[in-house]
Amino acid sequence: MNRVEAILTIDTDNLPANFEEIIKHEQEVVAQWKAEGILEHLFLRQGRNGAVLVFKGLDEAKVKELMETLPLYQLKKNVEYLNLIKQF
Repeated sequence: MNRVEAILTIDTDNLPANFEEIIKHEQEVVAQWKAEGILEHLFLRQGRNGAVLVFKGLDEAKVKELMETLPLYQLKKNVEYLNLIKQF
């Protein structure tokens, strides 16, 4: 099964006052995706300026659509998408 990796970078220089609330909502959305089986991995970036999400069973267009619904997406500086093939 192919994977799509989304690398989200947020603008940490302009965080809104309700950032903690946004993070809480973000965690709820991610937990739902994991429960649905479409999000395989979530890694926080070491610099705390974003995350790497690995989706499975979806095409890039669907991943882009889902990423736009993330609460942190409104703070994005950049998003990069990579189509991956899992080697067995």
